[in-house]
Amino acid sequence: MNDIIKLLPDSIANQIAAGEVVQRPASVVKELLENAIDAQAKHIQLIVKDAGRTSIQVIDDGIGMTETDARMCFERHATSKIRQANDLFAIRTMGFRGEAMASIAAVAQVELRTRQAQAEIGTMIRIEASDLKAQEPVSTPVGTHIQVKNLFFNVPARRNFLRSNAVEMRHILDEFQHVALAHPEISFTMYQNDLETYNLPAGKLSQRIVNLFGKSYRDQLISCQEGTDYVTITGYIGKPEFSKKTRGEQFFFVNKRFIKHNYLHHAIMTAYEGLLADESYPFYTLFIEIDPAHIDINVHPTKTEIKFDDERAIYAVVQSTIRKALGMHHLSPTLDFDQSTSFMFSTPVTENKNASSHPSSTNLFSNPPKASGSTNSTTSSSEKDNVNFITIESDLRRQNNQKNWSVLYKDFQEAFPKEQVKQEEPEQIVLTLESKVNRLPGDTISSSSERLENEGLAYQMHNSYIVSQVSNGMMLIDQRAAHERILYEKFLNTLSKRNATSQQLLFPKVVELSSPDFELIMEITDEIKHLGFEIGILGRNTIAIQGIPAEIPDGQEKEVLEGLIEQFKWHQSELNLGRRENIARSLAKRSAIKHGHKLTIIEMQTLITQLFASSNPNYAPDGTPTLVILTLDKIGSFFTK
Repeated sequence: MNDIIKLLPDSIANQIAAGEVVQRPASVVKELLENAIDAQAKHIQLIVKDAGRTSIQVIDDGIGMTETDARMCFERHATSKIRQANDLFAIRTMGFRGEAMASIAAVAQVELRTRQAQAEIGTMIRIEASDLKAQEPVSTPVGTHIQVKNLFFNVPARRNFLRSNAVEMRHILDEFQHVALAHPEISFTMYQNDLETYNLPAGKLSQRIVNLFGKSYRDQLISCQEGTDYVTITGYIGKPEFSKKTRGEQFFFVNKRFIKHNYLHHAIMTAYEGLLADESYPFYTLFIEIDPAHIDINVHPTKTEIKFDDERAIYAVVQSTIRKALGMHHLSPTLDFDQSTSFMFSTPVTENKNASSHPSSTNLFSNPPKASGSTNSTTSSSEKDNVNFITIESDLRRQNNQKNWSVLYKDFQEAFPKEQVKQEEPEQIVLTLESKVNRLPGDTISSSSERLENEGLAYQMHNSYIVSQVSNGMMLIDQRAAHERILYEKFLNTLSKRNATSQQLLFPKVVELSSPDFELIMEITDEIKHLGFEIGILGRNTIAIQGIPAEIPDGQEKEVLEGLIEQFKWHQSELNLGRRENIARSLAKRSAIKHGHKLTIIEMQTLITQLFASSNPNYAPDGTPTLVILTLDKIGSFFTK
């Protein structure tokens, strides 16, 4: 019999490995930047053309490689980071698998130039699809210069799956930000199509954050620092009032390695509980330093997933660190049990010659009564008088405070008479239900009952759901899902016909975005313009909202735009939607009325009418039901035995 199992050639094996390591141009950027850091570079330069499709270059001034090392780095499982299995539990470097360079060289054209400080001449190696094309000495500065050209040139299917340049550039910017944040002691520069995008000098973490995200971050950063024998946490968080509707500015680093960890993110959001608006996300950049023996980073080839041997302990420390930082900046109510809660009075409570004369040393409980039978169990009459004096004085102070507040409030009322203040009561929906038993012959049905019976008027329940009578029972409508369906079809129709109505803002709203979000806005500018948005560019990552769609309420321009960006990114990563449908869905999701929003009777009737005029009134765009109907038979079954 013939053997059927064969050993794959290295070129094919490398292409298979590249499928996990090199998923897109941003994967190449990540691996090359991390290699430069492991090479002890002090300055790293990233040059990208056509969002990495045409060329990706990383130039560093690190220790460089010998001629042998330069050739060996393109072999699978060739690494300088580990020597034995136990080294996996003491990893401090960014890379360790020995797969990145081999995987990149398997799907691209790679040219490497490198030289060590003690060498007079360097080495140049050129590889295409794992095939060595050239290796020769070359004059080059100390360090390493790697250029990756025509990514996936030999795997057309993989190249066809790449997204637009704007999308791929956002991913590259994300990876660049992760590495730059993790290493503020290293200077970074980045060029995109020969234009400088970032120039980040070496410095402190706070300076790196400001240089990456904008000067507005100077006013929102709160320092965090907490240490135990098990773990140390440092970094910065953002003040709650600076929270955004978009994610993407939340960073966790474990031993300076960027990770994604939903469990720890939940710890931070819990610490902010009660301080953030709905669907808002705070900024944070937190560094977790822990013994590598307590973590496992060998979970996924991208190395963004990590396992702790005691996640609950890390969760508790992270949550405590955030709460402490917020409390120290008077951003959340805190209880300080070390602080004295006793009042200070001008007259001492008890005479104590040994006590300090400083007022703060007075303590009502400095001489607590002793148990019955003690030699000093009696209380002197002077002490009783002092206690009574304290009680009386406290009552007088409380009464005086109330009088002072009353006078202050009276002056305020006189300055602003009630006639000048128009007090508007929210419109209440009152249902008057009458019975024929309680009505005399000849009486007519009340107008409200007649309207309800004849016209089927709606009633809002808990400001979230609309109840309406139908021919065969009762209909219950989710007002948010229903409005989302209405807006979605309206926005989709507007994008098709390009006939949006825009309302101009008297004072444009200035919005600072992260670099990836700014790139996204530039990508979808034409579509959102056809919806009614008018946006001007003020500078790097800064835009001005000059006009908005007529459907967006006043005062919510910034929140809706940020929500549109966040929802668009989520749809883009989770669903395979066309750009128009994605934008229509995203804007409808973020513009729809929320649960808890009170509606008038006319608004409820209009919403019901528009819902049933849509193409699919039963479901929201994401498939969520918009309504349910309880038939008379179903309702009757609730009351039968």
